[in-house]
Amino acid sequence: MTSRLEGQGFSLVDEAWIPVLDAAGQRRDVSLVELFEQAGELRMIACELPTQTFAILRLALAVLHRASGGPAGEAAWRALWRDRRLPLPDIADYLGAFCDRFDLLHPQQPFYQVADLRADKDNTYGLERLIADVPNGMPFLTARAGHGMESISPAEAARWLVHCQAFDPSGIKTGAVGDPRVKGGKGYPQGVASVGALGGVYLEGADLLETLLLNLIPVAPGWQRADERDLPAWEREPQSAVEEPNATRGPYGLLSLYTWQSRRIRLFGDRGGITGAMIAYGDQLDWQDRHLLEPMSVWGRSGPREKEQKRTPVYLPRPHDHTRALWRGLQTLLPPPPSGNEPAQRLSPLMLQWLARVTVSQAVGQNFQVRPRATSVTYGTQQAVVDEVFGDALTMNVLVLVEGSPLRTAAVDAAADAEAAVGVLGRLATNLVRAAGGDPGGAAERAAERGYSELDREFRDWLADLGPDSDPAAERAAWQRTVWRAVRQLGEELVEAAGPKAWVGRLIDDKNGKQVHYSSYQAEAWFRTGLAKALPLAFDHTEQTQEVPQ
Repeated sequence: MTSRLEGQGFSLVDEAWIPVLDAAGQRRDVSLVELFEQAGELRMIACELPTQTFAILRLALAVLHRASGGPAGEAAWRALWRDRRLPLPDIADYLGAFCDRFDLLHPQQPFYQVADLRADKDNTYGLERLIADVPNGMPFLTARAGHGMESISPAEAARWLVHCQAFDPSGIKTGAVGDPRVKGGKGYPQGVASVGALGGVYLEGADLLETLLLNLIPVAPGWQRADERDLPAWEREPQSAVEEPNATRGPYGLLSLYTWQSRRIRLFGDRGGITGAMIAYGDQLDWQDRHLLEPMSVWGRSGPREKEQKRTPVYLPRPHDHTRALWRGLQTLLPPPPSGNEPAQRLSPLMLQWLARVTVSQAVGQNFQVRPRATSVTYGTQQAVVDEVFGDALTMNVLVLVEGSPLRTAAVDAAADAEAAVGVLGRLATNLVRAAGGDPGGAAERAAERGYSELDREFRDWLADLGPDSDPAAERAAWQRTVWRAVRQLGEELVEAAGPKAWVGRLIDDKNGKQVHYSSYQAEAWFRTGLAKALPLAFDHTEQTQEVPQ
């Protein structure tokens, strides 16, 4: 096992390790201090995975929060936004004060690690434990096989280290000496790392400077909960192999959450290359009702916990549905207000609520375009492996984020219009297969996939074009016409491809035992009627209105 070499550190403050995309579209790496200094010249943090970008952004925001003093409230945030500036001298001073804690290879307090972490047996650890895109036990599925898995640079190791603390899967881990939870040298499943439970959302501006400011939600009374005990990991005592006690663990606010130590990790290697990592369980985190502490997630009520605890509401983070593009889940990202006295079923991320608030107060202009970006992880096999990483974004006017805004209502309703029309297309596909005497299993899903694919770019462009001068009713009618043209064309193609058996058709018993003749002609008639109902603003109501079978 390779050990660290004294005097050969790797400072995340000064060494280039964060991948970015500059204004010219070129990729390069910058240090933590350069990230802030050059933020106005950079387009975005651009890592291998969207989850890696999200984790590093949260780390950068923790630094910015501490260096900016909160900000202490909306007035302080307004000043930063108005001047489009970061407190660079304060950031440099802050990072200088804690530079030792940002040393990846420090002999006593390495960044996000435990220096003396060890197992009962002197095991040798590979990099597959650290790198999320390497299928554990199946290295032949990745381009990293062979020499690519023997050693990685400290810069790449730093990125995966931050990612591991945020998104590491569950499963059996190496048992760390000194951890009372260890049995037989093994750390038994304690759940995924902290951010893995979130339906992560952040706001992206025209450049990285805007992105940092848009996500710098004030830590102030009446908005984001504040607690003087809330500190980032590098301002606290270095962790040991033991889980921190509940009495002092927190979380006490977003700084704790942005830098939560879900794992106890030790990297092996030196400046010449990192060759392995020991990963053990760290601090567990129960996300229940943390929606006023964690601003970067979608939240939803938990029926099982409400029933178990006999109280309402109980909120938990909601990872994104990886089978649906983000625009199809607008009703989750931008939930409607609660009806009556019933608590809201869903809560939008506090980050989006904050931008809506400063839009209403006119700190942000109504013409401003923003990109909410979403990311989350799907875990498989008892959450012990990463199955899929999700990332998506939408460009929209800030008024779409404002509760009660006509543009917000039009956007959410337009997404529902597309869902309804694609549902009609799916029923057409099923009816055509029935008419031909085939098995309709999967026909609707295949047709829906084509429908959503056809509408994906159309919706994104339509949404991006909405602005303060838009007529929401007219824009929604225009959208329904777009959907009608696209879905009608796909329907005609399905009918043409149905074949002679479907044209002749056959009698099929409906759910009431009545025989109904299914044919291409009849299926198309039902299809047109269904579209007329789904898209009433697009249709000439002289269309036929034959009853559609259920």
